[in-house]
Amino acid sequence: MGILDRLRSGLARTREGLTARLSGLITGAPSGDPSAASALNGLEETLLAADVGVQVAADLAAGVRRRLKGRPPADLDSLKQALREEIRALETPPGTQTPGSGPRVVFLVGVNGGGKTTTAAKLAHIFASRGERGLIAAADTFRAAAIGQIEAWAKRVGVDLIRHGDGADPSAVVFDALRAAKSRNADFVIVDTAGRLHTKTPLMKELEKIYRIAGREVEGAPHESLLVVDATTGQNGLAQAREFLKAGRITGLVLTKLDGTARGGIAIGIGRSLGIPLKYVGVGEGVEDLLPFSIDDYMSGILGDPATAARPDGARGPAV
Repeated sequence: MGILDRLRSGLARTREGLTARLSGLITGAPSGDPSAASALNGLEETLLAADVGVQVAADLAAGVRRRLKGRPPADLDSLKQALREEIRALETPPGTQTPGSGPRVVFLVGVNGGGKTTTAAKLAHIFASRGERGLIAAADTFRAAAIGQIEAWAKRVGVDLIRHGDGADPSAVVFDALRAAKSRNADFVIVDTAGRLHTKTPLMKELEKIYRIAGREVEGAPHESLLVVDATTGQNGLAQAREFLKAGRITGLVLTKLDGTARGGIAIGIGRSLGIPLKYVGVGEGVEDLLPFSIDDYMSGILGDPATAARPDGARGPAV
């Protein structure tokens, strides 16, 4: 499957539920009601049911009302189109950071169980599929079986792994990985860190130590520090991420396991809520199921493709 097909497949449960609820808003409106209120009163609740979040749902509902200028939506497609435009307006630009000399260094951080290890391998696969050469650093030396898991994934995606034994100093692993990357003229190093809570001071200090070592070895490193969030935890995961941001320097988000929930609306406005962009989404267990986030592809995944209407020149285009 192509990228869009994989995204649509992963978001099928969210799309089916959201479409059914939006359809109910239209068909449930009293016949001849001159206001949009009857059709839109339930929009905020519909978005909350998809786990969009309280403030984002309120902002979207208010924006749709403004966009429709107080008129009821003519049909489901016009309601979806107004919602698409409001969602797009919420999107946080991804931003870029240009590496200096040496490999691009990407850290994956977050709490236990978010999917950091599999994300590390899948991200390495994305880079390798572009013709880049790189390494994975197995810096999660505490979790039982973590090194074996990342070793199996590294073999699967065909990327070299730098590892030490269980219980080793993660800083030493990162140091060796960066030295190896430079000697091999590698293009990237992905660092799989141990899961930690923002409240665990020793672990947060350890992460700062690893950051410092990376910065000494490679100019500007880490060039990316991605916070991995499990979509199935919903708004609880978002609250946890917000607290984590207070303790670490994060450049972007990875939202995993979107295929495992019918409440995939969490991706809407998550970057705006946290003040950092959503860069990747995970929609399955396959090696190709980590996808660069695209707001337009995501909206196709949760709302379906825009309806088309004939233009005066006979071509087809999005209905507006």
